[in-house]
Amino acid sequence: MLQQTLRSLLQNSPPTAVWDELEAWERQDSDRMAAFGIDPNHIQTVVRQRATVFQQVYPAFSQWCNAHLGHPDAHLSTLWSLWLPLAQQLVERRQAIARPWIQGILGGQGTGKTTLSKILTLILQELGYKALAWSLDDLYKTYRDRLQLQQQDPQLIWRGPPGTHDVELGIQVLDQLRQPIPNQPIFIPRFDKSLHNGIGDRIAPEPVENIDIVLFEGWFVGVRPIDATLAVSAKQRAFQHPLPPILTQRDRAFAQTCNTRLQAYLPLWQRLDSLWVLYPPDYRLSLEWRKQAEHQMKASGKPGMSDADITAFVEYFWKALHPQLFMPPALERADLTIQIQADHSLGRVCRESE
Repeated sequence: MLQQTLRSLLQNSPPTAVWDELEAWERQDSDRMAAFGIDPNHIQTVVRQRATVFQQVYPAFSQWCNAHLGHPDAHLSTLWSLWLPLAQQLVERRQAIARPWIQGILGGQGTGKTTLSKILTLILQELGYKALAWSLDDLYKTYRDRLQLQQQDPQLIWRGPPGTHDVELGIQVLDQLRQPIPNQPIFIPRFDKSLHNGIGDRIAPEPVENIDIVLFEGWFVGVRPIDATLAVSAKQRAFQHPLPPILTQRDRAFAQTCNTRLQAYLPLWQRLDSLWVLYPPDYRLSLEWRKQAEHQMKASGKPGMSDADITAFVEYFWKALHPQLFMPPALERADLTIQIQADHSLGRVCRESE
């Protein structure tokens, strides 16, 4: 198994069989090789270089896993097959331009986009690069502004949909990150979801300097408005027929409004240098993942939502931007797509052109 082989890499002098096994494993997935620009004729070099990075970052990775994810052995395969190649790719892209690299990460609830950002930040730090993990959530409008917005549009019962973010602030910050002024800090907006009984509000911004790579993640980062006449199936058109949970005329009006509001986010997406998409084989898995997370949280003694509340919360996001409508075009435009299986294991990884 790959996990056992990778454990052998941590020995002072791994046996020859380890290198053969890693090279053979690498050749098994042509999609992933192409996604990371791996030349089949240079597998040996790729494996040796990644092994060096693997050994370099493992102590910090192991410590982080024990604190946040559990035993590191359970994540060695993902570290080797996804996280390390992504980090190496980011380093190459940062070296190729004369400014910080802005990487967009799109993923629904439970796909692991936040974990990915944190682990990549850790790996990049070990490689000598300063990364900033930043979320679209950090751009939510203030508590007071969202209360006023809710009065204007009562369907905005929770934060999250298009229209609840300060897009202009995001553009301003990304522009500063792309073209930083030497010795001048950039103040990164931050948001605390626990404030005001869970409604959330802005907190003091975080000053940062000398950022090399920005990992900008969110549940609709990079998503663009769709044509309202787009076919959902042979007989259905977007927003014109029921698409659970978009069932009523009120639901359809909300979905259309959210689609229109996406137009304001396009200048923000234009600041991204690249977009990765994390997606499950079935979008409805995000509901099951959210329930699992809440059950685990309540089992640990912390307060959590009921299953009915979770369903209403997740379906609210589906009503705003339904995955069946918005995810297919996002996958087509992405530079890299990463499938997350039902058990959170890694599925197919490929480039947009494949």
